[in-house]
Formats: sequence, C-alpha cells, structure tokens
Amino acid sequence: MTKPLAGMYAALMTGLADDGSFCPDRQRALNAHVLGQGLDGLYVGGSSGESGLLDVDELLQQQKIVAGDAADTTLIAHVGAPSLRESVKLARNAKRLGYHGLSALPPHSYPFTDGEILAYYSELQAATDLPLIVYEVPVRTGRPIGLETLVEILSLPHVTGLKFTSTDMFKLSMLRRCCPDAALFFGFDEIYLSGAVLGADGGIGTTYNLLGRLYMALNAAVKAGDLAEAQRLQTISAQFVEGLLETGVLPGMKAAFRALGIEVGPTRAPMLMRVGDGEARIAKLVARPEIAEWLR
Repeated sequence: MTKPLAGMYAALMTGLADDGSFCPDRQRALNAHVLGQGLDGLYVGGSSGESGLLDVDELLQQQKIVAGDAADTTLIAHVGAPSLRESVKLARNAKRLGYHGLSALPPHSYPFTDGEILAYYSELQAATDLPLIVYEVPVRTGRPIGLETLVEILSLPHVTGLKFTSTDMFKLSMLRRCCPDAALFFGFDEIYLSGAVLGADGGIGTTYNLLGRLYMALNAAVKAGDLAEAQRLQTISAQFVEGLLETGVLPGMKAAFRALGIEVGPTRAPMLMRVGDGEARIAKLVARPEIAEWLR
C-alpha cells in the first residue's frame, strides 16, 4: 500500500539577498536546481530553510513562489511557528496555494508538556483538511516526545505521518510497529539507511538539495535489497555531511551552491560560517570525485 506523501523530499533551503533579506530571484534559482534532481517532492519552510529566522510574511511569500515553480511536484509546507495562530495562518495559506500536505515542529518556545504538544497538533490538524506530518526532533526542541503521546498524535484525524529526526532507533522501530499505517520519514541524512531498514517510508533532508539523485538511488537500493550499494551511497552521504559539520551545515550548503555557480545568498544572522576558510573547504569537498559525480 502506498502511504500518503511517502517518498524522498528535499528540505528546501531559502534564497537570500546579500543583505540577508528574502530574495525571490535566488529562491527561484534554488528551486530550479532542486527540482531537476528527480526527488518525490519538496518540504518547504522548515529548519533547512532558516524558518526560525524568517518572519511569517517571508514564509508566506516563499510558499507562493515555490508553488508557482513546482506545480507538478508534491509539496509539503512546514508551518511550525512559535505561535499557534501563525502556524494556522501558514497552514491555511498552503492549502489555498495547492500544497499537498503540512508539517510542523512541536511547540518549543517554552518547556511545554506532552499534553500541550498534543493540544497544539490537535488544533493545527483541524485547521485544514490537508494531511499533517508531525515532527520528533529532540536536537531542536530540547527533549523527545513520549512514545505514547506520539502514538496518540498519530491517531488524530488528519495526522498521517511523522518526520523522525532522532537517533533513538528503538523508538523508531516501536513507532513502526504501533502505527503501521503512518508514513514515517527519517530526518538524519547521514544515516538514512538505518531508518530505511527499520521501515521508514522516505526521507526529508537538507543535503537532498544538492545530492537528491544520490538519495533517490540509495532508497532504490534499499527497496531492491542491495545492501552493498546502499552502504556505498550512504558512505558518500556521510562524508559530505562530515565536511559540512566543519563549516556549519547551512552555511556550508550555501557555499556548495556557490561552488556550483548558483548564488543563493548568505545564511541569515546570527548564523555564520564557522571557519574562516569555509568557502575553500567546501570547494574542495564538492570537487571530490565520489561527491562530484552526484552533483553534475
């Protein structure tokens, strides 16, 4: 059975002008590059898109631009915001623009209880009839959501899946058993294979913006039972991510786009390149034959 929205999605990045403002032209250039990689869809307005540093009007504008560029592509709008009112506004705008699904970080501006997180998702999923992908990401929120609460959230009428960005693989396996009909997406690019063999229905990741063809091939190898090929491709992914960690993932990704001749601008302050020679390091990284093969 094909599950709603299952597949491989680039967690789309954001094009910014040199002064850090949102830049529609650079967003369109970025969209064009990512759309050319044959992924199953785009995940718009998430952490990879610096959404926590953008205001709601910029996110609404980005939703519109991407919808115009990607009419034939499955689109999931990330609508998680510090305020539930803003989340609902983003969700309803995505619905009007023809997005196919929604996703949202759990509320994390304060130390919310599991009950408050459940209430947030309950109201958000009721705001439209679009399928909602909820999100488990302790590295961003500061704590995991309890298994029982996640199972309860996944039972809400319009909640159809979960983006799981955690290294708690036992928890992922339990979710797979407890919620067999849910679409589970794995969010750590560098170990996607681990999630896939435990039953993930797809992935959503930052490095898919550049290595989308590699991740499609990796997922195909998993489905074909070709473990050796899947391991080979996962190793290339891990080496790329290892290089990005030296510079900061998003600053490094934007430097990689520049190395390929695609200007998508800086990251928004206070996010900065972590090393002074970051551009040179990334240029060497993307020139490595095993990585460059997937960037052509």
